[in-house]
Amino acid sequence: MSESKPVTRIIDLKPNLENIHVKGRVLETSPPRVISTRRGARTISNAVLGDGSGRVEVTLWGMKAGSLQAGDAVEVIGAWTTAFRGKVQLNIGKSTVIKKIEDSDIPEVESIPEYMPKAPPNSYRSRSGFRAPRRGRSFRGRR
Repeated sequence: MSESKPVTRIIDLKPNLENIHVKGRVLETSPPRVISTRRGARTISNAVLGDGSGRVEVTLWGMKAGSLQAGDAVEVIGAWTTAFRGKVQLNIGKSTVIKKIEDSDIPEVESIPEYMPKAPPNSYRSRSGFRAPRRGRSFRGRR
């Protein structure tokens, strides 16, 4: 399964990609928490994943929340990217596969650069296709 799609370097991630395959080291994790969304309450956790090219913020959704441990070397298959606050974010959901891999294949924490992939301005689009209003500005639509 891991051979079907080439591995993408973290620094090469761009918003709105699907079926992403990356390998990296888990640099940070946060405990799961419940947030409110348009679809109702959802459980998420956050992490930072790094490889030899850089690091990316990760959101783990649902049953995957809390499944990464700091220091682990992992392979992630079937993730997707979004843009959030000007940065590319990697998302892991129910169909994403996470495998622990050989530790020596991934650089140690101290060797992972601070570079993070940036999202182009105005790259965020909601699922409906319309850009979300910026924080602090009112959205003057029909009432």
